[in-house]
Amino acid sequence: MAFFIGRDREARRAYGFDEIALVPGDVTVNPDEVDTTLSLGHVKLEIPFLASAMDGVVDTEFAISMGKLGGLGVLNLDGINTRYDKPREIVMQIAGATPDDATRLVQDLYRPPVKEELIASRIKQIKKAGVYCAVSTIPQNAEKYGKIAMEAGADIFVVQSTVTTVRHKATKYKIFDVAKFCKTMKIPVITGNCVGYGVATELMEAGVSGLLIGVGPGAACTSRGVLGIGVPQVTATVDCAAARDTYWKRTGKYVPIITDGGMSTGGDICKAIACGSDGVMVGSAFARAKEAPGQGFHWGMATPHANLPRGTRIQVGITGSLEEILYGPSRLDDGSQNLVGALRTCMGTVGASSIKEMQTTEIIIAPSIKTEGKIFQKAQRIGMGK
Repeated sequence: MAFFIGRDREARRAYGFDEIALVPGDVTVNPDEVDTTLSLGHVKLEIPFLASAMDGVVDTEFAISMGKLGGLGVLNLDGINTRYDKPREIVMQIAGATPDDATRLVQDLYRPPVKEELIASRIKQIKKAGVYCAVSTIPQNAEKYGKIAMEAGADIFVVQSTVTTVRHKATKYKIFDVAKFCKTMKIPVITGNCVGYGVATELMEAGVSGLLIGVGPGAACTSRGVLGIGVPQVTATVDCAAARDTYWKRTGKYVPIITDGGMSTGGDICKAIACGSDGVMVGSAFARAKEAPGQGFHWGMATPHANLPRGTRIQVGITGSLEEILYGPSRLDDGSQNLVGALRTCMGTVGASSIKEMQTTEIIIAPSIKTEGKIFQKAQRIGMGK
C-alpha cells in the first residue's frame, strides 16, 4: 500500500526488525532436530552464519575459528590483512585511537597498496586449517583479485559494495561486468548489496550464486546518514526473497539470499530467516568475540574512503568467546549470545524443521513486541546505567 507524502508523490511503508514479531506454530519441533544448514554452491555450512568482511571482525585466525564452528568468516581482500605482514598490530592501532582520530587514522592506514602476494598467503593459511575460505573485494578489484583468489584455493568470492546493480553507467572508468565475471570464475560468486525485487532478479540472471541483502543497516555503517539511502531490513529481505522464489520457479535455479547487517540479537536473526533469508551476515555480534582482531572495536568497510567515509569505528566490547556467542552457554540476557541456540529454539517454536519451512512462518506487525509488559526491565536497566 502506498501513501501520499505530498502533492502527487507517493511512498510505501517499509518495516524493520523491531516492528514485527513471529507467531508460534500449531505444531512444535524439538530444537535439537531442526536443520540449519546453508548451501552456497558446493559449500555447505552447518549453520547459516557468515561473519562480515570487516577488518575488526575477520582475519585469518578468526576465519579458521568460525569455520571450525560450522560458519563462514569472510576475509576482506581490500583491507589491513592484505596490506600489512602483521595485520593485528595495525588493527590494534585503530582500536586504540581516540574517537576524534579514528576515521583519519583508518584513512591513513588504508593508503598503502594491497600486496597481491598476501592475498594468496592468507587464503592458503585458512585452507591449510581444513575449513572453507571466503574472500571479499569491491567491484573495481574483482577481476584483478578474483583470479589470484581462485588459484590460491578460495571457495567463495564475494563482490561487495554499498549498492550493487547489473546496470551501472560510467564514462570515466571501466564498468564491472557481473555476468562476465561469474562466467569466468570457477567458484561461487556472491554479490551485494541490494534491497529490491528488480535488482535482485537482474543479479540472479547475471549468474550469481548468492545475494547479500541490506544497504546501511549495520551498526558501523553510516551510509543512511551520509547518503540518505536504504530500506529497512524486513521489507528488503521479503522483497528479495520474492525475487529469489520467482526466479527459482522460472529457471529451476535456487539463489540463496543472505540478510546482511542490522541484526543485534538472536531474535533479529530469527526474524530475518522468517522473512525469507537463507542465511545472515553479522558483524557487531562477532566483533564481541575474544577471537576477533579488533578486540571489541570494529569499523565499516567504507570508513577508509578518502573523500566520503560512510562508516565509523564503534566499540562493542568483548563479551565472550566465539563459541559462546554462537552456541552458548549464554552469560548475558540481551540475546547477543547463543545465536544458534536462539535460531534452533525459534524454529522449534514456530514448527519449522528446516530453514525453508522457517521462511513460511506467520509474521505480524507488532511495534510493541519489545516493550509490552517490560516496564520493570526498562527501569532496572536505567538504574544500572545501561
